[in-house]
Amino acid sequence: MSTVVETRATAEVTQPEGTTAVRAAGSTVTEAVAPKAPAVVGHSLTAPDPADSHAAAATATPLPLAGIKVVDFTQVFMGPSCTQLLGDYGADVIKVERPGAGDISRNSFPDPDGQDNPIFLSINRNKRGISVDTRTEDGKAVLRRLLRDADVVVSNFRSGVMERMGFGYEELKKDNPGIIWASGTGFGPEGPYSHKGGQDAIAQAYSGVMWRRDSDEHPPSIYPTTLCDYTTGMHLMQGILLALRTRDLSGVGQKVEVTMYDSMLHMQMQEACMQLNRGYEVNWGAMPLSGVFETTDGAVCMVGGFTADPLLHISRALGLDEDLTERPEFATLEKQFENKPALQAIFRERIATNTTEYWTQRLEDEGLLNAPVHTLEQTLADEQTHVNNMVVEAEHPTAGTVKMLNAPIRLSATPASIRRTAPRLGEHNVEVLQENGFDDDVIARLLDLGVLR
Repeated sequence: MSTVVETRATAEVTQPEGTTAVRAAGSTVTEAVAPKAPAVVGHSLTAPDPADSHAAAATATPLPLAGIKVVDFTQVFMGPSCTQLLGDYGADVIKVERPGAGDISRNSFPDPDGQDNPIFLSINRNKRGISVDTRTEDGKAVLRRLLRDADVVVSNFRSGVMERMGFGYEELKKDNPGIIWASGTGFGPEGPYSHKGGQDAIAQAYSGVMWRRDSDEHPPSIYPTTLCDYTTGMHLMQGILLALRTRDLSGVGQKVEVTMYDSMLHMQMQEACMQLNRGYEVNWGAMPLSGVFETTDGAVCMVGGFTADPLLHISRALGLDEDLTERPEFATLEKQFENKPALQAIFRERIATNTTEYWTQRLEDEGLLNAPVHTLEQTLADEQTHVNNMVVEAEHPTAGTVKMLNAPIRLSATPASIRRTAPRLGEHNVEVLQENGFDDDVIARLLDLGVLR
């Protein structure tokens, strides 16, 4: 059997009779420097329509991140949302999962498709998957081989976990000085909260976002969509792209670190600057002429602003007998803030008398920003969603036809593409290791040992 050799191998592990020992640093697996594999093209899930100029351009122009190899340790939502977008635009993303359990998202909710459920499929397309036991030296040696010529490694563990696994930036850059080492955490590697795990609702609470609500009568509550995870994931992607561009100029990689805490704080740039410099907090959700009001069949969101005299236009749209700006208690913005409960009671009482469609048209006729409050189901069926091509389909080998959201960034010459659906657990173990210089016998041995599953 041929042996894959790691130049820094220091120990030999006893092998069962009839097998050949393979060397690594305390491992049965050893590593060789293999030429970098070309970016994976994958299988086409939907053939481009020749009449579609965007699709035609995509067939002629390589995707922006073609040839970029990403080793992805991320799980749940923040990290996978970042790496999926990298994959959507051409990167060869190799997702590393735990044998047996895999990404936590594989088991978020009971589902007929088990580990290949819609939660997991929604944020892991355009990735190849390997399942490696990183607790073993064999597993670590496999990953060191993959990382030796990787362009990017991404994780969203707690601070210090990658270092304890032997995959910290200082260690990896010894063999790969061009590597971009990207990490998303809850709070960062230093400070009083550095030991804490990052989670969306926790970041909302710590950052000040949760405290603001449209009325002090309502208790603080969790924003039900993973706002922090998504924002931090997008900042992580931006950091990776900036680091790749810097490497184009310098030839050297670097660390990229983002935190949920910082991302949520940065989202409040306006509020924070006002607090720091004027001593009070702006609350955009508590503006006196804006709000969400129930109708006879739903609700309407109204924003009373961006016109010279919004309350006059609201009075007209609501068909009131008077111009509310003529009342002393509502005559100025300061008075409107002071008397907001009474003012909004008038809005609520009037809007509750008719349908959402009726009021959205009335408000529209007065040039007031407004919208019906949709459910997600309504939004997914909306014509605008169809026109924007935001729902796409792809075929999964076990889950069948999967509908999911498209990438939201539209590039005219190099649009995002879905080249493969999310991987089954360990689906590409053999393929990825073969590309990275591992002998078939070594791969078989790793499978027998349970290092790959």
